Formats: sequence, C-alpha cells, structure tokens
Amino acid sequence: MLFVVVTAEILVTYSRLPARELYHVSGSGIEGGLSRAVLFANFPVALVALAVLALVYERLPARGYRVAAIVACALGVVMLWPGVVKESDLDARPVNAFAAVGVLLTILLTDVVARAGGLTKRSWRRPDWFRVAVASVLSFAALPWVAADLGFYLNGVPLLGRLFQTGEFLPEQPGLPTFAPAVHHGHHHGMDGVLLVLVALLLSRRVGDIKRYGLRQGLAAYLALMFCYGIANFANDIWIEQVVKRGWTSWEIPNVVQPRVTVAWSLIVIAAVTLWALWTRLVDWVPDEESPLRTESDRLPARR
Repeated sequence: MLFVVVTAEILVTYSRLPARELYHVSGSGIEGGLSRAVLFANFPVALVALAVLALVYERLPARGYRVAAIVACALGVVMLWPGVVKESDLDARPVNAFAAVGVLLTILLTDVVARAGGLTKRSWRRPDWFRVAVASVLSFAALPWVAADLGFYLNGVPLLGRLFQTGEFLPEQPGLPTFAPAVHHGHHHGMDGVLLVLVALLLSRRVGDIKRYGLRQGLAAYLALMFCYGIANFANDIWIEQVVKRGWTSWEIPNVVQPRVTVAWSLIVIAAVTLWALWTRLVDWVPDEESPLRTESDRLPARR
C-alpha cells in the first residue's frame, strides 16, 4: 500500500506538471505520468518485489504458484541489466514492461498467500523500537521529497519551511550544482532510498519465518544490502539539497544509484556484509509459537 500511494502521487504529479519542471523526463500529460510510474515500478519497486517473493515463496499453496514466483523473479531481475533504468533518461521504454509485469505478478501472488491465511501475527520485540526510531527519523527527513512527489514546495509551511529549503533558487557559485530550485518537483532517488530502508526494516521482522536455511540467509543478506543502499541514496540526495546547495560546502556524498566499482560502493558492500554478519549472530531467528512454520526442532532451546 505504501508503494501504491507513492505511485499514485507520481502518476498525478507527472501528468499535471510540464516536463521542464521535472527531472530528466520529456513527456507530459497522462502519457508522461504513466511513463514515470512504470519507471518507478522498475526502480525501486522491482527490488522490493524480489524480497517479497522470497518471503512468500514457502507459503504459496501449489507448485504452479511457485513456478509463477520464479517467473516474477526473473522478470524483476531484468531491471538490473545496465541501461534498462538510467538516471539520465527517466522515460519508460518497452524493456521496462518486464519488471513492471513482474511486480504485478508479485502482487497477485501475495494475494494468493493472503487468501490462504496470510502471515501469522508477529509479536512486538525489543529490536522493533530501533526500527521505529530509524523509520521516524528518515520519514521526517523525507518530507521535502513527499511534497515534491505531490508537486509542491515546503516554502511558507510553519517550521518546515524554515528547517528545509525546497523552492529556493540556488545562486550561482563555483563548484556547486546548478539545479534550481533546491528540491525539484517530482520523484527523488533520496525518497527511493527511504522507501528501501522502510521495506528492509519491515521485512526483517519476518526473516525467521522462513524454514529453508539458504532462502532465509539469502533474504537476510539481500535486506542488509537494501538497507545500506537505501541509506547511501538518502544521504547523497539530502546532503546535496540541504547542505551543498546552501553553500556550506562544495564536497558531495557520491552518487551510488548505479552499481559501480567505486570506493562508495565498496563501503556499501562492506557495511552490508558487516550488518548481515552481526544480524545472523545476534538475532535468534525462530518463528513465534503460533506460527504454522515452527517445527519441533525450532521449539528446542536456542543455542547461544
């Protein structure tokens, strides 16, 4: 539902605003809105769909549904191919239909799982306070991007208009970005980063419900990478818009939207591996007592 809301915001904003007020798109009207929504379904929604497929795979009631899950995964992975999604050109192309169909298929498969009983209720645990704290901080910092998705600035909004710069035009200064205003209308990769972090925090609560060891560890590693990648994109975008564009410094946090062999991406991978290693050591991944996936061996005392 979170991504449905953001998709609706993108569709409306890119349909009603001219392309010149947006970022790296050429279409306007409903065609332009649909085009950008399809790109959003590729990145970051397809990345999220891969994690959701891993989570629901064991709960699919028949072999045919599991084959469909594998197909959905293969379609979603297409967006990872270089050039399928380019930051410099955010107009949809025919190749982007593959990941979009994969996302749609994932939604249908989650509906199958929901009709079959869905997920068991997860009890509140101490790490959830950490999740809430991180989600709250990032959600507040993302308010300029929420407004941008809706096609508005925060100028004139009490407190927020003073805390964040959004509609201010950047004066020409050597070494500083030339984007104006400070936060352009439309969708931002910093918002994508926030969404990825929120998903990683949410789905990490359910990793222990997966019975297969390889699938459980694979999803844990994937969510750790998603978390670190999301944080890096959030940091890059907010630093440029709220620090560099104020003229406080000319140094920028590197852009890491596209995977590359760089120092920044090396740090992301190292952080993700470290997070995954600590997570697997410190967290006792055992489903709740009421979970139907809990086996007799799971009920034995956990080895510390």
